[in-house]
Amino acid sequence: MNTTQVNYVNIGLMIVSAIVAFIIPFELFLFSYAFLGPLHYLTEISWLHKRKYFSPGKRDYLILIILTILILLPSIFVYIYGMIGVKDDQGNPVYTEGMQNFFGTLDTWGTSLMFFAFASAAIFVLIKGTSRRIIGFVIAGIIAIILNPGRDVPLTEQEFKYTGLLIFSVFLPTLIHVFVFTGVFILVGALKAKSTSGYLSIFVFLGCAVSFFFLFPDGAGYKISSYAKESYDVSFYSLNRTIFETFLHTPSPNADNVYYSSIGILVTRFIAYAYTYHYLNWFSKTSIIKWHEVSRGTLIAIFALWILALVLYQSDYKTGLDALLFLSFLHVVLEFPLNFQSFKQMGQEIGGRLSSAKT
Repeated sequence: MNTTQVNYVNIGLMIVSAIVAFIIPFELFLFSYAFLGPLHYLTEISWLHKRKYFSPGKRDYLILIILTILILLPSIFVYIYGMIGVKDDQGNPVYTEGMQNFFGTLDTWGTSLMFFAFASAAIFVLIKGTSRRIIGFVIAGIIAIILNPGRDVPLTEQEFKYTGLLIFSVFLPTLIHVFVFTGVFILVGALKAKSTSGYLSIFVFLGCAVSFFFLFPDGAGYKISSYAKESYDVSFYSLNRTIFETFLHTPSPNADNVYYSSIGILVTRFIAYAYTYHYLNWFSKTSIIKWHEVSRGTLIAIFALWILALVLYQSDYKTGLDALLFLSFLHVVLEFPLNFQSFKQMGQEIGGRLSSAKT
């Protein structure tokens, strides 16, 4: 398919994703995340590796991998120790005080490390010259230290907002990744191609997102299934709660807010749409980005791991989520240089048009 055909296919996928999100928001999200998500992670990481991670340095990606490991180290430890560690009579893992202190302290640095990974990608792509890059890393490191609140410092909602902790700890690896960055990719493609279908696709993309808050605002009689509620409880329930606390100023939101209120359903419609189309957009552009052009052995490994992921999710949603946590987070971080390449291209395209308009 050519670019115009792909754009129209994507417009159709946006509309279909939005319609299904209206009807079964929680179920759609859980299906997309478990079924499409793992294949997306595997194919994108393979594609990024082939494209040298869109970063000028040959080993820049190693820094991003190390930072990802450090960010997820407490979660990885809890997951592994929960399987092989010492347990009490009720089967709960027993942690020593030293373990709690060490991994509790490390956990407080997660947001700072996420910021540093994001800033590092910007430095890789946007800054040239060793001395300038060193200055950039020093500044990024100072900001990262400031972002770390420390274990014994209680954080109020206002402090979270002003320090940007929620942006890097919650929203960057989730909604910013699947919605904002996807929108930027669509916009860059439209600007570069100067095509009607490209501009129409960004209009439909945003229009579908906005529609959730104006069409059927009462939830249209939707009721979440018991399986969906149980699975969402152990996956993205905290994301919805954070949205309620941050944007809707709801103190201590609970299951009634998230699952049964009209606004809770509207929020999840948006989340389900953003994630579902994010994955479908990737696969619909196979003929353009050619992620499938790898060796037969690589393709077999990718699909074998994907099937294994599906089996894990089918056996227990939390098991699949925990097992795929590192892979899902890694693909977000490794994509940062590409995100900044897109920002750079968007600025160049818009700047070129402004310059032409002045002349």
